[in-house]
Amino acid sequence: MVRRILYAGLLLGPLTVLVHYATDLGATAEFVLAAVSLIPLAWLIGEATEHAAEHTGPGIGGFLNATFGNAPELIIALIAVNDGLNEVVRGSLTGSVIGNLLLVLGFSLLAGPRDNLDRVSSFLSFGAIAIAILLFLIPAIPSWHGDPNRHEIVVISVPVSLALLVVYGVVTLYSLRRHRGLHVAGEASTGAWSLRSALLVLGATTVITALVAEILVGSLEEFAHKAGMSEFFVSAVIVAIVGNAAEHGGAVVVARRGKVKLAAEIALSSAAQVAVFLIPLVALLSWLIDPLSLGFREVEMLALAGGLVVTVITLWAGRSSPTRGAVLLIAYAVIVAAFWVAGDRGDHAEASSANGVGALVSGYVAT
Repeated sequence: MVRRILYAGLLLGPLTVLVHYATDLGATAEFVLAAVSLIPLAWLIGEATEHAAEHTGPGIGGFLNATFGNAPELIIALIAVNDGLNEVVRGSLTGSVIGNLLLVLGFSLLAGPRDNLDRVSSFLSFGAIAIAILLFLIPAIPSWHGDPNRHEIVVISVPVSLALLVVYGVVTLYSLRRHRGLHVAGEASTGAWSLRSALLVLGATTVITALVAEILVGSLEEFAHKAGMSEFFVSAVIVAIVGNAAEHGGAVVVARRGKVKLAAEIALSSAAQVAVFLIPLVALLSWLIDPLSLGFREVEMLALAGGLVVTVITLWAGRSSPTRGAVLLIAYAVIVAAFWVAGDRGDHAEASSANGVGALVSGYVAT
């Protein structure tokens, strides 16, 4: 019954796109319609990923889900760059890394049974994210004083981005070769889709998801204004969750079916891919539109580091359990509260001084 509802709900995606371009529906109604339509789309991406993993193994299956699932985030980020919403771009990308590490992985562990995880693969993702955080500090620290979008910080962000792409290439090649060696071909279960069919479904669903996510983001400003939320909170929490809808649904779906190892691969692969691939890619592509600096805020850097430390400690033994999932979700709730308190920095340091955000962040760091 549930599957039939989800299959029928797939019609909401094209309907949302049609309504957006053919009617004058209000922004709030569009937001709700787009959010609901993302649920069956995320479920279908999870279905296709699970079937693809029958042919490739959980490691490569998680990589495929991360790749297709992060496509909407790339589109959202470039649209925001084009609109000059630099804080939205940075907030949504850091929020995406944190959301995958704590929210997606947390729900997956909570929904699935106790099981062993691929400890080597997990710590490979952790290492990539740790390198990204250290490199982010190079442009981030000077951005904490003055205009975070000034030219020198934009220029510093270029070599940092190139270095991260090199890290991504090395880690991805090693990971894929390792998983290919571990996986034995011909293990697909009866009834599994062909690999080609699974990939075609992933590609088509990702395109529709990207269009729907764009519509949702376009209606977020009015929705957030009515809800009394800051722009930073909207980008780092709501936009990040929307952009990660595919990973959210995909990971939880496969975890509930007992495939916690695949769910963990989805969450961790996506977090690492955003940190060492998507963020530097957006920074470099932004030069074709409006150069973007990687001038992340103090609260963002603390949240990234804190989220990584909590996840590493929680999964140190290489075991999954609902209790460990609950720990990650609690950590995510704490970070969300910190983002709410932090408020907006604004586009310039003068704006930050005027609204007192700088003092607020300083107090947060001191704690």
